[in-house]
Order: sequence, then C-alpha cells, then structure tokens
Amino acid sequence: MKIAIIGATGHAGQAAAKAAQAHKMDVTAIVRHADKARKLFGAGLPILEKDLMALTQADLSGFDAIIDFSAPHPAYLHLDGAAKLIAMFREQQDTRLFFIVGSSSLVDAEGQMQLTKTLEKYADQPWVGDLTESVHKLEFLKMVDNVAWTVMTPQDNFTDGPQTQYRLGSNEVLHDKNGQPEVSTGNFAAALVDELLSPKHIRQQFTVVND
Repeated sequence: MKIAIIGATGHAGQAAAKAAQAHKMDVTAIVRHADKARKLFGAGLPILEKDLMALTQADLSGFDAIIDFSAPHPAYLHLDGAAKLIAMFREQQDTRLFFIVGSSSLVDAEGQMQLTKTLEKYADQPWVGDLTESVHKLEFLKMVDNVAWTVMTPQDNFTDGPQTQYRLGSNEVLHDKNGQPEVSTGNFAAALVDELLSPKHIRQQFTVVND
C-alpha cells in the first residue's frame, strides 16, 4: 500500500509514518521542512518538501491513501486545504483521503458538541479560530458523497505515547480506564493503520481512546 502523510514531522504524523512503515507500507512524507524530516526518518523515507496548498495533482497521483496531519495557518486553511484535496479526487474512489479533526467536534454526555461550550467561554480568544475552522472542515466533508474520505478525531488529551490497547467510537467523548478522555499518538497511529488495512469508516468520522 502506498500512502502519503502530509505533516509527517508533527508528533502524530511521526507516529503514523512509523506505524505504517512497520506494516511494510510505502510511505512518503510531505513536509514543509525536508531537513527536519531527514533527521527524524533518515534516508529510507521518500520526502516531498511542499506546503499543502502548493500540492498538485501530479504530486499526489498513485497513492492509495493520503493522510492530512497538517496544522495550517491561518485557521481558514483547514477548510481550504480540505476543499483542495477533495477537488483533486472527485469521483476517484480508489484513493482514500484521511483528515484529522480536533476533539472540539466531539459530543459530550449532554449531547452537545464541545465546541459550543468552548465558544461560550472563550469566543474572544484568538486560538478559538483553529477549533472553529476544524469543525467547519468536518461539516464540509459530510456534504461530500463522491470521494472516499475519513475523519479521525483524537480525544481531548492527545499525548505522546506508545501503542497499547485502544477503543473506537463515532463522534462522542470517550474515557479510558482511568476516567480520562485520552489517546496516545501510538494508539491513534495504530487505529489509522487498522483503518487503512480494513476500511470500516468510509465517509464517516470516528474517534480513538486508550483502553
């Protein structure tokens, strides 16, 4: 399986790249800083130094899956980047697109999206824009029915850590055995690889929590 990881030098992107390589997948890292990627992955991983918004159809042709771990700035590029990738792969069901949408999109025990409460408390804070635009990306993707997209969402606490055991949900806040809404980068990457190998969430959102 041939996959491209956009933003492979981030913590989650690194974990995903290593997990995919461990399963003998052909991984290409698409990054803004090739030197950083070479230090992290060595010479054995193909690297394309390019910003998401500069990618072309030719850059992304031939991949079975493209995983977007990018952290765009300004915030509206969350939506613009997703729209760009979707436009490239309209009517091409053979290529899967994976997007990461933050935990603000998850629904709490009261049935309310977490973003709603965040906006009530912190609407005037500049960092809220990233949360809002990430949710806008999800809302946009839900309207797309002719591309094989999947949205993965971590829990509130997305921490560096190894693969252990994990559970899946749809769009709800989940808790681990310690009562924490937490998932490690290792478990998130393992869930990604499992979804690549055995697709179960085409045109769906799902979330991952430590078991």
